[in-house]
Amino acid sequence: MSANQVALWYLAASILFILALKGLSSPVSARRGNLFGMIGMAIAVLVTLAVTKKVTYILIAAAVGATVGAFVARRVQMTQMPELVAAMHSLVGMAAVLIAASVVNNPAAFGIADPMPTGNRLELFIGSFVGALTFSGSVIAFGKLAGLGKKFRLFSSAPVLFKGQHILNLVLALMMTGFGFAFFLAGDKAWTAFLVMLGIAFALGVLIIIPIGGADMPVVISMLNSYSGWAAAGIGFSLNNTMLIIAGSLVGSSGAILSYIMCKAMNRSFFSVILGGFGAAEGAVAADSSQKAVRSGSAEDAAFLLANAESVVIVPGYGLAVARAQHAVKEMAQKLIAKGVNVRYAIHPVAGRMPGHMNVLLAEAEVPYEQVVEMEDINSDLGTTDVVLVLGANDVVNPLAHEKGSPIYGMPIIEAHKARTVLVNKRSMAAGYAGLDNPLFYLDKTMMVFGDAKKVVEDLVKALE
Repeated sequence: MSANQVALWYLAASILFILALKGLSSPVSARRGNLFGMIGMAIAVLVTLAVTKKVTYILIAAAVGATVGAFVARRVQMTQMPELVAAMHSLVGMAAVLIAASVVNNPAAFGIADPMPTGNRLELFIGSFVGALTFSGSVIAFGKLAGLGKKFRLFSSAPVLFKGQHILNLVLALMMTGFGFAFFLAGDKAWTAFLVMLGIAFALGVLIIIPIGGADMPVVISMLNSYSGWAAAGIGFSLNNTMLIIAGSLVGSSGAILSYIMCKAMNRSFFSVILGGFGAAEGAVAADSSQKAVRSGSAEDAAFLLANAESVVIVPGYGLAVARAQHAVKEMAQKLIAKGVNVRYAIHPVAGRMPGHMNVLLAEAEVPYEQVVEMEDINSDLGTTDVVLVLGANDVVNPLAHEKGSPIYGMPIIEAHKARTVLVNKRSMAAGYAGLDNPLFYLDKTMMVFGDAKKVVEDLVKALE
């Protein structure tokens, strides 16, 4: 295959990747976007194989990876998608590190002069340290999302904070940069500088993610997605692989844009996100709800309120995802609509454990997209809404976000507390992922309906018949 043909096919794959990103920007076109992405990646892989000499080893590795990926994809639940995404990011980061180490060890095997030119050294420095940050940071994110905090303190959903944390991060960052430049300026392989730089980068990845609380994890996922893309792009420059550069840059830039959007939604500083400096403040503790009383009711009581309302807004949360209740919720909504009730879904941009988590769940249940309303569009209507039904959400409807001194102060929320009546479904009165109690649950106009979301909604459906 000639160089011009390779370039043409890579261009086609790049266009498909761009179309994939465009499609993934909306739940309506997400399936089409995924299809474009898969076709583009298939083209990129096949062309790369066509110009690679030792195809056998690559095919073996690809077969192993495809087998593992297919097995995981068939078994993973929607609720486990966030930690799966974090795990995938870690693999991309480690791949960048291993490729960089291979290039340093044997530049000639990659078509690079030995000793390496300074330009290649700079590319390897950037790609490897970003890859190392991505790997260790993604491992921590995976542990937090998978609930490993009970066994290991580093994986706690609450922020892990200690005195002098940011100073330590700054010192390590300067040291990493210093050893990176030592590798960059060296005339030989400079293994010592390279390995020390990598070791510090791995440590920084841990230190950047541990101070981030559970409520901010969706932002972390998008941030790590961006990091993995830049790591791949950096290595692409070293390998002189146009496709890797383009794909990595697309992932990196789109992830950075998404992180920025998510930061605005969370009222967080974008630069603080990059530096791991956001999350709950040091010393913040969850409120004690042990002595507070709540008003609870049955599914039948809730059904009566819903059936006699003119307008209902449903707020889905992670509890709905855990129970896989989205199909039952759609059925309940259809019965309410048949009774003349105006039903809409209010979506918080960071509800769940990853960006767009709730949108994906509702799309899976084939909820009409015109019924799904984003937070900034629905809040102005909640004051005149008869009933807000909160299903497994906590932090995204917590009025503490309006109180100075709260760990989530400034975070935009779905203002469910403004509705005339609030129905809340939870398994128990346990605090949300951010570790905070929610004053919404104790309002006089709030009725709690305890139990598994799917079971409760199914009971609501029966009561509405």
